[in-house]
Amino acid sequence: MQGVQLMAVGMGTVFSFLTILIFATVLMSRCIAWLFPQGASQAEHDPSLDPAHVAAITAAISKYKIDNLNK
Repeated sequence: MQGVQLMAVGMGTVFSFLTILIFATVLMSRCIAWLFPQGASQAEHDPSLDPAHVAAITAAISKYKIDNLNK
């Protein structure tokens, strides 16, 4: 009977911790989205970026990923 009680307490503790962790993560995510509403999309729409440089970097990253997946 002690083993069952220990198991219930342990599983309850883990379940409680994971539930609190999920709520904390959602809360932090919403706070960051509220504080910084534009986020990473600002860099994608920056008019000072040269499209040729962006295309070259994108092609290099794509080639790197393809080469490393074949190994």
